[in-house]
Order: sequence, then C-alpha cells, then structure tokens
Amino acid sequence: MSKTTETLQYRFDGPEDAPILVIGPALGASWHMWDRQIPELTERWRVLRFDLPGHGGAPAHPASTITELSDRLLATLEALGVQRFGYAGCSIGGAIGADLALRHPHRIASLALVAASARFGSADEFRQRGVVVRTNGLEPMARTAPERWFTPAFAAAQPAIVDWAVQMVRTTDPGCYIAACEALAAFDARAELDRITVPTLVLVGAEDRVTGPGDARTLVAGIPDARLALVPGAAHLAPVEQPMAVTDLLLTHFSTAWQDTLAGIPMPADTPRLSAPVLPVAEITAAERPEPPATGRVDPYEQGLKMRREVLGNAHVDQVMGDVDDFTADFEELVTRYAWGEVWTREGLDRRTRSCVTLAALVAGGHRESLAAHVRAALRNGLGPAEIKEVLMQTAVYCGVPAASAAFSIAQSVIREETTPRP
Repeated sequence: MSKTTETLQYRFDGPEDAPILVIGPALGASWHMWDRQIPELTERWRVLRFDLPGHGGAPAHPASTITELSDRLLATLEALGVQRFGYAGCSIGGAIGADLALRHPHRIASLALVAASARFGSADEFRQRGVVVRTNGLEPMARTAPERWFTPAFAAAQPAIVDWAVQMVRTTDPGCYIAACEALAAFDARAELDRITVPTLVLVGAEDRVTGPGDARTLVAGIPDARLALVPGAAHLAPVEQPMAVTDLLLTHFSTAWQDTLAGIPMPADTPRLSAPVLPVAEITAAERPEPPATGRVDPYEQGLKMRREVLGNAHVDQVMGDVDDFTADFEELVTRYAWGEVWTREGLDRRTRSCVTLAALVAGGHRESLAAHVRAALRNGLGPAEIKEVLMQTAVYCGVPAASAAFSIAQSVIREETTPRP
C-alpha cells in the first residue's frame, strides 16, 4: 500500500487500552448510524467509526473501488498504530470488510457483515443511480432512502429518524456518492468467499429488500466459518431500526469468535443471549457454494465481455447475447474480443473520451440503430446531458444538420428515460 494513500475521517470511543473494533457505515450514511451500539460495545472494545469520503462532512475525495476504500481505511489505522482489529460493516461497509478479509486476513481478528452481499444487485442498477445523481443531485436518493432503509411500520412510527436519514443522504457529496455507486457496481466477491477464513457473523434484517436474506445465505454458503443471524422487524439499516437486537448479536459474536486474547480483558462467563436466531452454516447446502475462480491468462474476450457489460449495461448485453445463434455467434465474439477487449480496454483514452468519439462516429456514419445504446453508455461513463449535447452540436457542423437532428431526437429520449428517478 502506498505511503501516499489518503486517510478517512474517524472517531474513537471507549477505553484506550481495549482491543480495537472498527465499524463501517452504509452508503449515504455517516458513523452516527451506529450511535445506539456504542454504549455497550465500548464496555469491552475501543470502537473506531469512520465515514466514507464526502459523507458526514468528511473531505470529498472520491474513491471508485472497494479496494481503494479499504486501502484508505488501512492507511488510517496504520497512522494510528492499529495492526489487528475486529471489523463490523453495514452494506458498503460490509464490502470493505470482506475485501480486507480477502486481502489482509492477518489484520482481521473477527468479522461481522451487516446487510451486506457478495454482489450488490446489478451493476446496471448502481450505474443508473449514478446517472440520476449526476443529473438531478442527491435529492431523489434522499427522498427514497427511508423506503430502502426501514420497514414501513418503523418509518411511519419514527418520523424524526426518517428526517434524520433523509438529511444524511442530502448532505453527502454527490461526486463521492457516485464514486461509491461505481465501487458497488464493480464489486463481486462471489468466487472468492471461500478464502475468507476469519470467524464471520452475517447479519441481515428479515425484511431487507436491498440485500436480503438470500444475499446473506450466499455469504454464509461461501464463507467457511460463518453464521447467519436474521433480525425480525428490520430492513436494510438494521442497526438503527432494531438497535438492541443488533447490539446483542455483535456482542455475542465478537466476545466468542475473536481469534486473539483480547488484550488481557477477561470475557464474562455468561455471554449475552441472542435477540435473533443464528442459523449454522451447516444448513446451507454444498450445492450453493460458489465455484472457485478460473486461473490463467485473462483472455481478451473475457476482458471485452466485462467492458461491454460495464459500458452498455447487463440488460443490453444479455439481450444481444440472448439472440445469438450459429449464424451470428462468430460476429458477436469478434466484436466482444476486439472492439471491447482490445480497443475499449486500451489506456490511451478514458471512457468519457471514448464515449465522445463513439457518439460522433455513430452520427457521422448514420448508425442510428446503435446510437441509443451509446448515449446510455455515455451517461454511465460520466458524461452529463450538457456534454452529450455539445458533442451532438459539434456533429451538426461536421456531419450535417439532418444527421445531428436525428441524433438529438434519439439522445433526448434516452436522457429523459435514464435521468428520471425510478420508483
């Protein structure tokens, strides 16, 4: 890890001589989402909470991969002299914990993944969320946060907490939120879960519709030493909605599954009773465990297919590949291998610039049938509607007004569809 790696905003709670427990937040939330857990956790641990970049007033230095976020956390801990620690993270905070456990297993004494997943939804979903924020700001995400985070009954009964949640999202830096969406879009640990060797608690709200019990069971199926805890009456932000149940589960897990002697601190004989059922990993069948990753040189085709999906979206690529037959298979392989695997992956131009070139080339060539997909791709690659407009204005001069007029009509329809917040 580079010595120049940035650090994260953090705060400590608890006795200075206690073992360190690090706690990570969800996307759009600050470290305050863990406030209700702190009084009991700090009786045994020195708790370090951190904010994601641009969240909770933290400096707005975007990080677009989970690895970069975990490297920044490690840089923060190393600056504080912390070498080994327990870790609990919610949602994207859980992804950071999984990445740490995969790349730096010697640093993690015990792990808790809260409302987490080995693969967060679809890449298309998070990239479209980034397009919405880039165009409309964070207000659409702030308004819909309560329905993603809480059960309807809790939201109706706790309007003050709902307002607090909305304000947390509203005050997040948009660029950092978009970068975090990119990080989640690219995150996929499904093929590596069996390399997480630390004792792991997978905790999920029974009514979580973002990363629900199905995602939790995938984690438990793949991690050799994992246990599943279902929290009744909780959705995605279980630490806020059911704080006592979550606190009890964390206390039990970190008291009994810490791989070190806890700095000489004796654990009480009667560890806390669980407030939610814990299901043993044995209940997950071997058939559900993910296959190990393939090894060897990365083929340009595989790179191309990955790039094609990231730029055009899974839905588009799935539709194209679904129509492939013996007649078109060789052509689609050529396009994927060379256009996407050899050209789009080159380092000479970034994706934004390649999208500008592609849009202009499609207008010049009169390829209207491909333009909509690449307008959508340009939005995903970071171009805003105003920048796409300027590209098309330029084509009016060099490609002709009729070609540009048709392009404007196609682009207008795509931009309206992509930048309108979805329910």
